[in-house]
Amino acid sequence: MRSLRTHVAGGVGPGAVTLSRAALAGLVVLFVVARGLGTTVSLRTQAAVYLVGMVALNLPHGGYEHFANLRRRATRFRGRYVVGYLLLAGAFLGLFLVAPVVGLALAIAVAVLKGGGGDLYVLRATTGAGHLRSRPQRLLAVVARGGAVMAVPIVAFPETFHAFSSLMVAMVDPGGLAGVAGYFDVTRPLIGGLYGAAVLAHLGLGFVRRPGTGAWAADALETALLVSYFAVVPVVVAVGLYFPLWYSVRQVARELAVDDAPSDGPDLLGGRDASAGTVALRAWGVLVAGALATAAVAVAFWLLVPNPIPGSVRFGAVAFWSVFISVIALPHIVVGNVLDRERGIWHVP
Repeated sequence: MRSLRTHVAGGVGPGAVTLSRAALAGLVVLFVVARGLGTTVSLRTQAAVYLVGMVALNLPHGGYEHFANLRRRATRFRGRYVVGYLLLAGAFLGLFLVAPVVGLALAIAVAVLKGGGGDLYVLRATTGAGHLRSRPQRLLAVVARGGAVMAVPIVAFPETFHAFSSLMVAMVDPGGLAGVAGYFDVTRPLIGGLYGAAVLAHLGLGFVRRPGTGAWAADALETALLVSYFAVVPVVVAVGLYFPLWYSVRQVARELAVDDAPSDGPDLLGGRDASAGTVALRAWGVLVAGALATAAVAVAFWLLVPNPIPGSVRFGAVAFWSVFISVIALPHIVVGNVLDRERGIWHVP
C-alpha cells in the first residue's frame, strides 16, 4: 500500500479528495446562510438541479467506470459481464413492476451501498483504512457513510422524502405508498436511531483501533461532513449533487492512486502502440455504444412502466430518473464489483 500512498501524494489525487470535501462543505455553508436569511429553494428549482447533477454530470462517470474496468479484460469476461448486467437490471425492473414498494426499498438500499461501498474503496486507496480492521467494521463504514445519503434526509426532510417516494411508487401503483405511510411516524425515528448508533459505533471502534496515521481523523471528518450535508441541504438538491461532486470526484482520486492492473485481454482502445487516430476512433465508438445501450434500457423502462411521469413533468422526471438510475446501479455494484473479484469498478490492489 505504500506505493499507493506515494502515487496519490503526487498531487492530483489529494486534490480530488480535497475538492470533494470543499464542494460539500461549500454547499453546507451556502444553505446554512440561506436558511438564516429566510431564503428557500423551490421544489421546481431543486428538481432542475437534481436532473442536471444526476443526468448530465453523474451518468457519464458511471459509464466510464465500466469502460475502465472492461478496457483490458478478456473478451469472454466482457460478454458475461454485459449479460449479467442486463439480467440483474431486468430482475430489478420486474420486481419494481410487481411490488413497487419493495422496489423503492431496494432503490434506497442501492443508493446506500453505492455511496458507502464506493467510499470504502476510496479510503483504502487514499487517506487509508487501517482503523477498519475487520469485516464488521468495514460494513459499519459502508452504513455510516452511505447511510447518510438516505437515512439523514428521511429524518431531516420527511415531507419531501415522502412526496418523491410516493411519486416513484405511483409510476406503477398510484397511491401505493399509502398502505405503509401510516407507519412512517414509527420508522422515521427508528431509522434515525439505528443510523446514529451505526455512526457512533463506526467512529468509536475506529478511534479505539486507529493506527496513528491520520486515517481515522480523515474518516471522522468526512463522515461528519456527509451527515451535515444531508441534514442541511434540501434532499433533492443534496442527492442530485452528491453523486457528481462527491462520489464521482472521489472515484477519480481512487483511480489516480491505484497502479494499472495487468492486462488479460485486448485493449478496447488499441493498446499503447495504436495511433492517436485509432485511439480516438475507438473511444468514440465505445462512447456511442455505451450511450445507445443506456438509452435502450431507459426506453425499455419507459415503455414497461405504466405511468413513467407521475404528477408534473419536472417532479415526475425526478421520480423516473431516481428509479431508473437504481435499476442500472444495482448491477453496477453487484456485477461491477461484488462478483468481479479480480478487479471491479472500485479496484484497489
